[in-house]
Amino acid sequence: MISAALRSAAAALHVSNPNPRVGCLLTNADGVLLGQGHTQRAGGPHAEVMALRDAAAQGHPVQGATAYVTLEPCSHHGRTGPCCDALVAAGIKKVVATNLDPNPLVAGQGFARLRAAGVAVEVLDPADPLAIASRELNIGFFSRMVRKTPWVRLKVAASLDGTTALDNGASQWITSAEARADGHAWRARSCAILTGIGTVLADKPRLDVRLVDTPRQPHLVVVDSDLQTPPDAPFFIAGRAVFIYAAARNDAKQAALEACGAQVIYLPGHDAEGQATGKVDLAAMLKDLGQREINELHVEAGFKLNGSLLREGLVDEFVVYLAPKLLGQGSGMFNIGPLTELAQGVALDFKSTQMIGPDLRIVARVQGRDAF
Repeated sequence: MISAALRSAAAALHVSNPNPRVGCLLTNADGVLLGQGHTQRAGGPHAEVMALRDAAAQGHPVQGATAYVTLEPCSHHGRTGPCCDALVAAGIKKVVATNLDPNPLVAGQGFARLRAAGVAVEVLDPADPLAIASRELNIGFFSRMVRKTPWVRLKVAASLDGTTALDNGASQWITSAEARADGHAWRARSCAILTGIGTVLADKPRLDVRLVDTPRQPHLVVVDSDLQTPPDAPFFIAGRAVFIYAAARNDAKQAALEACGAQVIYLPGHDAEGQATGKVDLAAMLKDLGQREINELHVEAGFKLNGSLLREGLVDEFVVYLAPKLLGQGSGMFNIGPLTELAQGVALDFKSTQMIGPDLRIVARVQGRDAF
Protein backbone atom coordinates (compact mmCIF):
# COMPACT_ATOMS: atom_id res chain seq x y z
CA MET A 1 0.00 0.00 0.00
CA ILE A 2 2.87 2.37 0.75
CA SER A 3 4.36 1.58 -2.65
CA ALA A 4 1.03 2.48 -4.26
CA ALA A 5 0.89 5.67 -2.17
CA LEU A 6 4.35 6.57 -3.46
CA ARG A 7 3.17 6.12 -7.03
CA SER A 8 0.33 8.49 -6.24
CA ALA A 9 2.79 10.94 -4.67
CA ALA A 10 4.87 10.90 -7.85
CA ALA A 11 1.86 12.34 -9.68
CA ALA A 12 2.42 15.53 -7.65
CA LEU A 13 5.99 15.89 -8.95
CA HIS A 14 5.24 18.90 -11.18
CA VAL A 15 2.24 20.16 -9.21
CA SER A 16 2.68 20.62 -5.48
CA ASN A 17 5.70 22.96 -5.17
CA PRO A 18 6.54 24.40 -2.70
CA ASN A 19 4.57 21.80 -0.74
CA PRO A 20 5.95 18.25 -0.52
CA ARG A 21 4.87 15.56 -2.98
CA VAL A 22 2.61 13.34 -0.90
CA GLY A 23 0.31 10.45 -1.75
CA CYS A 24 -2.40 8.85 0.39
CA LEU A 25 -4.39 5.61 0.11
CA LEU A 26 -7.37 4.57 2.21
CA THR A 27 -8.28 0.90 2.72
CA ASN A 28 -10.87 -0.95 4.76
CA ALA A 29 -10.14 -3.78 7.18
CA ASP A 30 -10.00 -6.26 4.28
CA GLY A 31 -7.41 -4.20 2.41
CA VAL A 32 -9.89 -3.02 -0.21
CA LEU A 33 -8.96 0.34 -1.71
CA LEU A 34 -11.49 3.01 -0.77
CA GLY A 35 -9.87 6.15 -2.11
CA GLN A 36 -6.56 7.73 -3.06
CA GLY A 37 -5.11 11.12 -3.85
CA HIS A 38 -2.04 13.31 -4.00
CA THR A 39 -1.20 16.84 -2.98
CA GLN A 40 -2.56 19.51 -5.31
CA ARG A 41 -1.20 22.96 -6.13
CA ALA A 42 -0.21 25.18 -3.23
CA GLY A 43 -3.39 26.37 -1.57
CA GLY A 44 -5.27 23.31 -2.79
CA PRO A 45 -6.11 20.12 -0.90
CA HIS A 46 -3.39 17.86 0.47
CA ALA A 47 -3.17 14.14 -0.28
CA GLU A 48 -5.24 13.03 2.72
CA VAL A 49 -8.15 15.31 1.85
CA MET A 50 -8.02 14.23 -1.80
CA ALA A 51 -8.18 10.57 -0.75
CA LEU A 52 -11.15 11.26 1.52
CA ARG A 53 -12.90 13.09 -1.32
CA ASP A 54 -12.17 10.23 -3.71
CA ALA A 55 -13.69 7.71 -1.31
CA ALA A 56 -16.76 9.90 -0.82
CA ALA A 57 -17.17 10.31 -4.59
CA GLN A 58 -17.23 6.53 -4.94
CA GLY A 59 -19.68 6.12 -2.06
CA HIS A 60 -17.18 4.30 0.14
CA PRO A 61 -17.53 4.82 3.91
CA VAL A 62 -14.14 5.37 5.58
CA GLN A 63 -15.10 4.89 9.23
CA GLY A 64 -12.49 2.56 10.72
CA ALA A 65 -10.27 2.70 7.62
CA THR A 66 -6.49 2.75 7.44
CA ALA A 67 -4.64 5.62 5.77
CA TYR A 68 -1.29 4.96 4.09
CA VAL A 69 0.49 8.28 3.59
CA THR A 70 3.98 9.17 2.37
CA LEU A 71 4.60 11.90 4.94
CA GLU A 72 3.32 12.75 8.40
CA PRO A 73 -0.13 14.39 8.14
CA CYS A 74 0.24 18.11 8.81
CA SER A 75 -0.99 19.58 12.09
CA HIS A 76 -0.88 23.31 11.40
CA HIS A 77 -2.97 25.90 9.63
CA GLY A 78 -1.07 27.03 6.55
CA ARG A 79 -2.69 27.54 3.17
CA THR A 80 -5.06 24.72 4.22
CA GLY A 81 -6.29 23.20 7.46
CA PRO A 82 -4.58 20.36 9.38
CA CYS A 83 -4.77 17.01 7.61
CA CYS A 84 -4.54 15.10 10.89
CA ASP A 85 -7.82 16.73 11.98
CA ALA A 86 -9.48 15.75 8.69
CA LEU A 87 -8.47 12.12 9.20
CA VAL A 88 -9.76 12.10 12.77
CA ALA A 89 -13.05 13.72 11.75
CA ALA A 90 -13.51 11.08 9.03
CA GLY A 91 -13.14 8.25 11.53
CA ILE A 92 -9.79 6.89 10.31
CA LYS A 93 -8.53 4.38 12.89
CA LYS A 94 -4.96 3.77 11.73
CA VAL A 95 -2.31 5.77 9.90
CA VAL A 96 0.80 4.21 8.35
CA ALA A 97 3.35 6.84 7.29
CA THR A 98 6.81 6.78 5.76
CA ASN A 99 8.47 9.78 7.39
CA LEU A 100 8.27 12.44 10.05
CA ASP A 101 7.52 15.83 8.51
CA PRO A 102 10.72 17.96 8.74
CA ASN A 103 8.64 21.16 8.87
CA PRO A 104 9.19 22.61 12.37
CA LEU A 105 5.49 23.51 12.42
CA VAL A 106 4.69 19.78 12.26
CA ALA A 107 7.70 17.62 13.26
CA GLY A 108 5.80 14.94 15.16
CA GLN A 109 2.82 17.04 16.20
CA GLY A 110 0.64 15.46 13.52
CA PHE A 111 1.36 11.98 14.86
CA ALA A 112 0.84 13.19 18.44
CA ARG A 113 -2.57 14.63 17.64
CA LEU A 114 -3.62 11.47 15.85
CA ARG A 115 -2.59 9.30 18.79
CA ALA A 116 -4.32 11.64 21.23
CA ALA A 117 -7.52 11.14 19.25
CA GLY A 118 -7.21 7.37 19.51
CA VAL A 119 -5.76 6.75 16.04
CA ALA A 120 -3.09 4.06 15.83
CA VAL A 121 0.07 5.38 14.16
CA GLU A 122 2.82 3.35 12.54
CA VAL A 123 5.91 5.05 11.11
CA LEU A 124 8.44 3.25 8.94
CA ASP A 125 12.04 2.98 10.04
CA PRO A 126 14.08 5.75 8.35
CA ALA A 127 16.28 3.05 6.80
CA ASP A 128 13.30 1.32 5.19
CA PRO A 129 13.63 1.55 1.38
CA LEU A 130 10.12 3.00 1.13
CA ALA A 131 10.95 5.69 3.68
CA ILE A 132 14.11 6.49 1.74
CA ALA A 133 12.16 6.65 -1.54
CA SER A 134 9.64 9.04 0.00
CA ARG A 135 12.43 11.27 1.30
CA GLU A 136 14.19 11.23 -2.08
CA LEU A 137 10.99 12.32 -3.79
CA ASN A 138 10.96 15.32 -1.44
CA ILE A 139 14.69 15.91 -1.07
CA GLY A 140 14.25 19.62 -1.81
CA PHE A 141 11.50 20.05 0.78
CA PHE A 142 13.61 18.27 3.41
CA SER A 143 16.58 20.47 2.48
CA ARG A 144 14.60 23.69 2.80
CA MET A 145 13.00 22.67 6.09
CA VAL A 146 16.22 21.44 7.73
CA ARG A 147 19.04 23.48 6.10
CA LYS A 148 16.89 26.50 5.15
CA THR A 149 18.32 26.35 1.62
CA PRO A 150 17.19 24.60 -1.59
CA TRP A 151 18.57 21.32 -2.88
CA VAL A 152 20.96 22.46 -5.62
CA ARG A 153 21.06 20.20 -8.67
CA LEU A 154 23.51 21.17 -11.42
CA LYS A 155 22.92 19.96 -14.97
CA VAL A 156 25.71 19.69 -17.54
CA ALA A 157 25.75 18.43 -21.13
CA ALA A 158 29.19 17.59 -22.47
CA SER A 159 31.24 15.42 -24.80
CA LEU A 160 32.89 12.31 -23.39
CA ASP A 161 36.06 14.33 -22.77
CA GLY A 162 34.15 16.95 -20.79
CA THR A 163 33.82 19.76 -23.34
CA THR A 164 30.64 21.83 -22.99
CA ALA A 165 31.39 24.33 -25.78
CA LEU A 166 34.02 24.87 -28.44
CA ASP A 167 36.49 27.73 -28.16
CA ASN A 168 34.31 29.73 -30.56
CA GLY A 169 31.32 29.28 -28.25
CA ALA A 170 29.46 26.68 -30.33
CA SER A 171 27.54 24.29 -28.08
CA GLN A 172 24.23 23.49 -29.78
CA TRP A 173 23.82 20.64 -29.77
CA ILE A 174 26.42 18.41 -28.14
CA THR A 175 23.87 15.94 -26.81
CA SER A 176 20.80 14.44 -28.45
CA ALA A 177 17.17 15.51 -28.65
CA GLU A 178 16.35 12.73 -26.18
CA ALA A 179 18.81 14.14 -23.66
CA ARG A 180 17.39 17.63 -24.10
CA ALA A 181 13.86 16.35 -23.44
CA ASP A 182 15.10 14.52 -20.36
CA GLY A 183 16.75 17.72 -19.19
CA HIS A 184 13.43 19.51 -19.49
CA ALA A 185 11.88 16.87 -17.23
CA TRP A 186 14.45 17.78 -14.56
CA ARG A 187 13.62 21.45 -15.11
CA ALA A 188 9.91 20.73 -14.69
CA ARG A 189 10.31 19.16 -11.24
CA SER A 190 12.29 22.12 -9.90
CA CYS A 191 10.92 25.18 -8.16
CA ALA A 192 13.37 27.45 -9.97
CA ILE A 193 16.04 27.38 -12.69
CA LEU A 194 19.31 29.22 -12.04
CA THR A 195 21.65 30.64 -14.66
CA GLY A 196 24.32 33.30 -14.93
CA ILE A 197 24.54 36.52 -16.89
CA GLY A 198 27.18 35.01 -19.19
CA THR A 199 24.71 32.41 -20.41
CA VAL A 200 21.96 35.02 -20.69
CA LEU A 201 24.04 37.28 -22.94
CA ALA A 202 25.70 34.55 -25.01
CA ASP A 203 22.79 32.17 -25.60
CA LYS A 204 19.66 34.32 -25.07
CA PRO A 205 17.92 31.29 -23.52
CA ARG A 206 14.27 30.97 -22.57
CA LEU A 207 15.06 28.47 -19.81
CA ASP A 208 11.48 27.28 -19.59
CA VAL A 209 9.91 23.83 -19.88
CA ARG A 210 8.82 23.06 -23.44
CA LEU A 211 9.74 19.47 -24.25
CA VAL A 212 7.60 17.79 -21.56
CA ASP A 213 4.08 18.52 -20.36
CA THR A 214 3.91 20.58 -17.18
CA PRO A 215 1.12 22.55 -15.49
CA ARG A 216 3.54 25.24 -14.26
CA GLN A 217 6.75 26.96 -15.28
CA PRO A 218 9.56 27.09 -12.72
CA HIS A 219 10.71 30.48 -11.49
CA LEU A 220 13.93 31.85 -12.98
CA VAL A 221 16.97 33.01 -11.01
CA VAL A 222 19.78 35.00 -12.66
CA VAL A 223 23.15 35.77 -11.07
CA ASP A 224 23.95 39.15 -12.59
CA SER A 225 26.45 41.06 -10.50
CA ASP A 226 26.45 44.24 -12.62
CA LEU A 227 22.81 44.17 -13.75
CA GLN A 228 23.50 43.53 -17.41
CA THR A 229 20.29 41.57 -18.05
CA PRO A 230 18.54 43.04 -21.13
CA PRO A 231 14.88 43.94 -20.57
CA ASP A 232 14.00 42.09 -23.78
CA ALA A 233 15.52 38.79 -22.59
CA PRO A 234 13.42 35.86 -23.90
CA PHE A 235 12.92 34.38 -20.43
CA PHE A 236 10.46 37.09 -19.37
CA ILE A 237 7.24 35.08 -19.59
CA ALA A 238 3.87 36.32 -18.36
CA GLY A 239 3.11 35.04 -14.87
CA ARG A 240 6.63 33.73 -14.27
CA ALA A 241 8.62 35.00 -11.29
CA VAL A 242 12.14 36.17 -12.18
CA PHE A 243 14.67 36.90 -9.43
CA ILE A 244 17.83 38.74 -10.45
CA TYR A 245 20.63 38.83 -7.88
CA ALA A 246 23.12 41.67 -8.22
CA ALA A 247 26.11 43.09 -6.38
CA ALA A 248 26.29 46.63 -7.83
CA ARG A 249 23.30 48.94 -7.47
CA ASN A 250 21.87 50.47 -10.63
CA ASP A 251 18.55 52.16 -9.95
CA ALA A 252 17.73 52.92 -13.60
CA LYS A 253 18.43 49.37 -14.77
CA GLN A 254 16.58 47.97 -11.77
CA ALA A 255 13.49 50.00 -12.68
CA ALA A 256 13.64 48.77 -16.29
CA LEU A 257 13.91 45.13 -15.22
CA GLU A 258 11.18 45.44 -12.62
CA ALA A 259 8.93 46.90 -15.33
CA CYS A 260 9.37 43.54 -17.08
CA GLY A 261 8.25 41.70 -13.98
CA ALA A 262 11.62 40.87 -12.43
CA GLN A 263 12.54 41.32 -8.80
CA VAL A 264 16.07 42.63 -8.23
CA ILE A 265 17.83 41.60 -5.02
CA TYR A 266 21.18 43.08 -4.01
CA LEU A 267 23.48 40.66 -2.19
CA PRO A 268 27.08 41.89 -2.62
CA GLY A 269 29.78 39.45 -1.60
CA HIS A 270 32.84 40.17 0.55
CA ASP A 271 36.19 38.43 0.95
CA ALA A 272 37.75 37.19 4.18
CA GLU A 273 39.04 40.70 4.91
CA GLY A 274 35.60 42.20 4.46
CA GLN A 275 36.38 43.81 1.11
CA ALA A 276 33.68 43.87 -1.56
CA THR A 277 34.30 41.31 -4.29
CA GLY A 278 31.97 42.84 -6.86
CA LYS A 279 30.24 39.46 -7.07
CA VAL A 280 26.96 38.15 -5.69
CA ASP A 281 27.16 36.38 -2.33
CA LEU A 282 26.02 32.96 -3.56
CA ALA A 283 25.57 31.41 -0.11
CA ALA A 284 23.37 34.32 0.94
CA MET A 285 21.42 33.94 -2.31
CA LEU A 286 20.58 30.32 -1.45
CA LYS A 287 19.36 31.36 1.99
CA ASP A 288 17.19 34.01 0.39
CA LEU A 289 15.79 31.48 -2.07
CA GLY A 290 14.97 29.18 0.83
CA GLN A 291 12.93 31.97 2.38
CA ARG A 292 11.15 32.28 -0.97
CA GLU A 293 10.07 28.62 -0.68
CA ILE A 294 12.39 27.24 -3.34
CA ASN A 295 12.81 23.51 -2.70
CA GLU A 296 14.79 22.31 -5.72
CA LEU A 297 17.08 24.69 -7.60
CA HIS A 298 18.04 23.46 -11.07
CA VAL A 299 21.28 25.02 -12.34
CA GLU A 300 22.02 25.46 -16.05
CA ALA A 301 24.96 27.82 -16.28
CA GLY A 302 28.44 28.20 -17.73
CA PHE A 303 31.67 26.79 -16.35
CA LYS A 304 32.47 29.97 -14.37
CA LEU A 305 29.28 30.06 -12.29
CA ASN A 306 29.31 26.26 -12.07
CA GLY A 307 32.83 26.47 -10.67
CA SER A 308 31.94 29.21 -8.19
CA LEU A 309 29.03 27.20 -6.82
CA LEU A 310 31.20 24.10 -6.56
CA ARG A 311 34.17 25.87 -4.94
CA GLU A 312 31.89 27.35 -2.29
CA GLY A 313 30.42 23.95 -1.47
CA LEU A 314 26.91 24.87 -2.60
CA VAL A 315 26.17 22.05 -5.06
CA ASP A 316 24.37 18.94 -3.82
CA GLU A 317 23.89 16.87 -6.94
CA PHE A 318 24.86 16.67 -10.60
CA VAL A 319 22.92 15.52 -13.65
CA VAL A 320 25.52 15.02 -16.37
CA TYR A 321 24.79 14.02 -19.97
CA LEU A 322 27.80 12.67 -21.85
CA ALA A 323 27.62 12.47 -25.63
CA PRO A 324 29.52 9.72 -27.48
CA LYS A 325 31.93 12.13 -29.11
CA LEU A 326 35.28 13.80 -28.44
CA LEU A 327 35.58 17.56 -28.94
CA GLY A 328 39.00 18.36 -27.54
CA GLN A 329 39.89 21.84 -26.35
CA GLY A 330 37.05 24.12 -25.31
CA SER A 331 35.07 25.11 -22.27
CA GLY A 332 34.89 22.54 -19.50
CA MET A 333 32.17 21.74 -17.00
CA PHE A 334 33.59 23.72 -14.07
CA ASN A 335 36.27 26.27 -13.41
CA ILE A 336 37.64 24.91 -10.11
CA GLY A 337 41.36 24.34 -10.58
CA PRO A 338 44.14 23.90 -10.65
CA LEU A 339 44.30 21.60 -7.61
CA THR A 340 47.61 20.57 -6.08
CA GLU A 341 46.49 17.35 -4.37
CA LEU A 342 44.08 14.62 -5.37
CA ALA A 343 42.48 14.87 -1.94
CA GLN A 344 41.26 18.37 -2.84
CA GLY A 345 38.86 16.92 -5.40
CA VAL A 346 35.12 16.77 -4.79
CA ALA A 347 34.10 13.24 -3.77
CA LEU A 348 30.86 11.99 -5.33
CA ASP A 349 28.53 9.03 -5.08
CA PHE A 350 27.00 7.77 -8.32
CA LYS A 351 23.23 7.52 -7.75
CA SER A 352 22.30 6.25 -11.19
CA THR A 353 23.51 5.78 -14.75
CA GLN A 354 21.16 5.44 -17.70
CA MET A 355 21.27 5.63 -21.46
CA ILE A 356 19.10 8.49 -22.75
CA GLY A 357 18.98 8.01 -26.49
CA PRO A 358 22.64 7.74 -27.57
CA ASP A 359 23.88 9.67 -24.52
CA LEU A 360 24.84 8.53 -21.04
CA ARG A 361 23.13 10.26 -18.10
CA ILE A 362 24.93 10.17 -14.77
CA VAL A 363 23.29 11.36 -11.57
CA ALA A 364 25.98 11.91 -8.95
CA ARG A 365 25.69 13.35 -5.45
CA VAL A 366 28.34 15.14 -3.44
CA GLN A 367 29.22 12.82 -0.57
CA GLY A 368 27.48 13.73 2.65
CA ARG A 369 25.23 16.42 1.19
CA ASP A 370 22.06 14.48 2.01
CA ALA A 371 23.02 13.95 5.67
CA PHE A 372 20.42 16.25 7.17
